[in-house]
Amino acid sequence: MNIGLAQIKPSKGNISANIEKHIKFIEIASSLKATSLFFPELSLTGYEPELAKELATHQDDDRLESFQQISNLRKITIGVGIPTKTNTGIQISMIVFRPDQEKLTYSKQQLHDDELPYFEKGHEQILIEIENQKIIPAICYESLQTQHAEKASKLGGEIYLASVAKSQNGIKKAFTHYPEIAKKYTMPVLMVNCIGECDNFVSMGFSAVWTKEGKLAGQLDNNHEGIIVFNTQTEEITKHIIR
Repeated sequence: MNIGLAQIKPSKGNISANIEKHIKFIEIASSLKATSLFFPELSLTGYEPELAKELATHQDDDRLESFQQISNLRKITIGVGIPTKTNTGIQISMIVFRPDQEKLTYSKQQLHDDELPYFEKGHEQILIEIENQKIIPAICYESLQTQHAEKASKLGGEIYLASVAKSQNGIKKAFTHYPEIAKKYTMPVLMVNCIGECDNFVSMGFSAVWTKEGKLAGQLDNNHEGIIVFNTQTEEITKHIIR
């Protein structure tokens, strides 16, 4: 399976512009033979907690229908980040569009203290099954909590996917934590980060993949948008940098 990660610089609060950018990246990923493409945390709005309430939506928002259409056409699974509404609040979510199947929504279950004034926790872990392999999504802070990966492994997860918005300090923690998780649970770990200003910090990119042995298979830099595609069988990496 070829899993793609899209390192982008989102436009703050501009869902329509970000949709256009996402579609561009999906087309490129498809040309690289990716059968899935995942975007950073809150990729369609940027990581902007103070704007989340006014920007929050749901998986059946008509503006997102283009993702289902391109998923069906290109036979590619797409995971995008956006705040979603519940009856009681707002959640940090990943909406997953699958070829000719129903959409899935995964909402972050473990929140950082700074997020608690703006968001509520999700309550259910999902598995994304592609080509008979089970991907466990994790969203930023929770992906650095060992118990999340442990639960993922117990559920039968074979690939750990961290969709994040991380600063320089967060990246340092990630590059220590993720290879240990990969080795401990014998599963590849993939991290997709954004670049540029987010909320009150700068997101530092360095989207990366670690093999199930904890070896760094490849990464992007902290300056450029781009795509990294990981073949789960050969453990080979394909990169496309957008300059």
